[in-house]
Amino acid sequence: MDELHKFDDIVKQIQEKYTKIDQDTDDHLYGLLYSKPITYWDYIQTDALLNLQIQRTTLPDEMVFIAYHQINELIFKMILWEIDQVAQKEELDVAFFENKIMRVSRYFDMLTTSFNIMREGMEIEQYMKFRYTLTPASGFQSAQYRMIEFASTELINLIDYRFRKTIDRNTPFEHAFEHLYWQAAGKDYKTGKKSTLLVNFEKRYKGDFIRFMQTYNTKNLWSRFKELPQKDQKNEDLIKAMRHFDYTVNITWVMAHYNAARHYIESGTGDGEATGGSDWKKYMHPKYQKRIFFPELWSEEEITNWGENI
Repeated sequence: MDELHKFDDIVKQIQEKYTKIDQDTDDHLYGLLYSKPITYWDYIQTDALLNLQIQRTTLPDEMVFIAYHQINELIFKMILWEIDQVAQKEELDVAFFENKIMRVSRYFDMLTTSFNIMREGMEIEQYMKFRYTLTPASGFQSAQYRMIEFASTELINLIDYRFRKTIDRNTPFEHAFEHLYWQAAGKDYKTGKKSTLLVNFEKRYKGDFIRFMQTYNTKNLWSRFKELPQKDQKNEDLIKAMRHFDYTVNITWVMAHYNAARHYIESGTGDGEATGGSDWKKYMHPKYQKRIFFPELWSEEEITNWGENI
């Protein structure tokens, strides 16, 4: 009788589910008679996934480079997925907030340690050959990473430090976009000319970025943090989690990336320039731009020394 009761309860829940979306339960149950059992490879789409690594050269280590960056993009997708849950949560509480922040931090912790795969996993000679086939592309052009930044903090914290005093919440998004810190990697501010790297990036994503900036203008992690009651904003565990996230993304992960790039670019076998032609040192090193998502959670001394002695 227990099994029969359990079965009846499941059927009832199924009926309630389909009634809520104005669907005929019998039709869906009937369809189960002809559906195929799921397999791992169908669920994960393994065949499609493993056919996305298309080399431009015959050099074996290019496969490492491609697969590694695709894995990074998948992790970025997971990070955005977690941040979006914080952005959309109607009744945000400390426990939920901290849980999501630490999930994202663990993803970045993994990305940080994984840079050894890049640094030690490719022969310098091979990399310095196939990298020229990537010009003018660059990891700089990761749209998802830019979205992670937009979703993490208020826009003013992503503005080039030279222009922050001239921009506020009333500044049009288009104008703010032109003064984001990473514009310095592809723009000559004396002439206003943009590199091909930046032109291509904006042609593909600028519209998406502007819309994303508008959406997260009041839903980013810092804005949501400030919506919490004052006592929750002083929660030590939450503050610790947010500081960890900030430091991990803007110093630890960035410096792991920086050191991996320097390992190859300054190997003495190339021209010392990034594939996209950017001033990669000043763009990447945190001490120059002082990228900080939550500056209010850091002391004046910590901000002054941000990225120093790393």
